[in-house]
Amino acid sequence: MPKILVIGHRNPDTDAIGAAIGLARLEQALGVDAEAVALGSPSRETAFALDHFGLDAPRVIEHASPHDVMLVDHNERQQSVADIAEVTVRKVIDHHRIANFETAAPLYMRVEPVGCTCSILTRLYAESEVEIPADTAGTMQSAIISDTLLLNSPTTTDSDRIAAEQLATVAGVDLVDYGNQLLRAGTELGDHSASTIIGLDAKTFTMGTTSVRVAQLTTVDSDAVLARRDEFLEAMATEKETAGHDLFLLLITDVIACDSDLLVVGEPVGAVERALGVTFADGHTFGEGIVSRKKQIVPRLTEELAG
Repeated sequence: MPKILVIGHRNPDTDAIGAAIGLARLEQALGVDAEAVALGSPSRETAFALDHFGLDAPRVIEHASPHDVMLVDHNERQQSVADIAEVTVRKVIDHHRIANFETAAPLYMRVEPVGCTCSILTRLYAESEVEIPADTAGTMQSAIISDTLLLNSPTTTDSDRIAAEQLATVAGVDLVDYGNQLLRAGTELGDHSASTIIGLDAKTFTMGTTSVRVAQLTTVDSDAVLARRDEFLEAMATEKETAGHDLFLLLITDVIACDSDLLVVGEPVGAVERALGVTFADGHTFGEGIVSRKKQIVPRLTEELAG
């Protein structure tokens, strides 16, 4: 059987890369020639995790053909590899909504409402009676920490908590100590430009007839990030126009306080205000307790824009 590529979403976060590595290694253990690849370079947070556990970053691709693919941490076409419509999708392992997705052939699809794709993969290893290598467990645990803000996000389920503890044991790390190191590593923006920062963790969604770009960055110092607010708003407006989005929303999430400042450009801003119960002034508002794009932003805004 030809090689199968295991792919996370564009602008990959720690779950997209950790889940690709995790599924590829599970498939290899089951006799499948599978390779984890990525649709972008790892973020600072992901690079920290890979380095900590001695793993190389997956090679970056732009097209998957002529290989078949397995998708992790996404299913929406606009978030996937450029030629997704031209290749065969063998599997999907995900924890997001299903949208803009269809295949010509039957496939294995496992989608669960949990905080992280790697929580699902942890159970898949157990169901397949395959032991998780320590370095793989470390990257998968890192994904759960990242997606759930060290199990503090409202997306967190008991499955995530159980998986995180199991993986920490296999990886040989203290969940809380390592988790805090990982999250802090992910908040370092360095000397990146505003246009680069808003693309580090951004996804595009079609909500009714509206194209919405939702980006998120994490920090332990919201004031320092907000000092660059005008830069971010300008970069968001430029990308919105260039890419043809209607709305661009940026969450600046404090991983300690578990709240977010929100920046927005485009229209209809009123839909965002109604969906989230906030009021914007000069493109900015504070969202108490808002930390999850998947659970708190996308479903509410989709319902509002579809109405």
